[in-house]
Amino acid sequence: MTIEEQVNEGIKNAMKAHDKVRLETMRNIKKVILEAKTRPGAGDQIDDTECIKLIQKLAKQGKESAEIYKQQGREDLYMQESGQVAVLEEFLPKQLNDAELTTALKEIIVSVGASSPQDMGKVMGVATKKLAGLADGKAISAKVKELLA
Repeated sequence: MTIEEQVNEGIKNAMKAHDKVRLETMRNIKKVILEAKTRPGAGDQIDDTECIKLIQKLAKQGKESAEIYKQQGREDLYMQESGQVAVLEEFLPKQLNDAELTTALKEIIVSVGASSPQDMGKVMGVATKKLAGLADGKAISAKVKELLA
């Protein structure tokens, strides 16, 4: 079942369960997918990889919004946004933990022959492609700096 089909099924289930947060989130995902499909040159279908990228973007925006709401003391909005992020994360691949990220980056560093901080660009180019969807770009960058220092 594709992600798009899972979202459509999720909308039905959320409506039946009267789950407002899940329903709103699923509809938002569907809207973003439909917008991506109707972009010029996109064709009628988008694959699951593209869907995951779109959902990652929504999750990142949601986390940033939730953080802002928390800083401003808006607990009600923070809880709503956090709930939506939790629903979005159900569609994303499992993120690497710190140890797994370190191991993967050490392998990449050895494969590209990096030895100093000047080689960070080479490592980041390979790492962002290989670890796309599995780790946040900021976390990858920070860990690469730490390993090359």
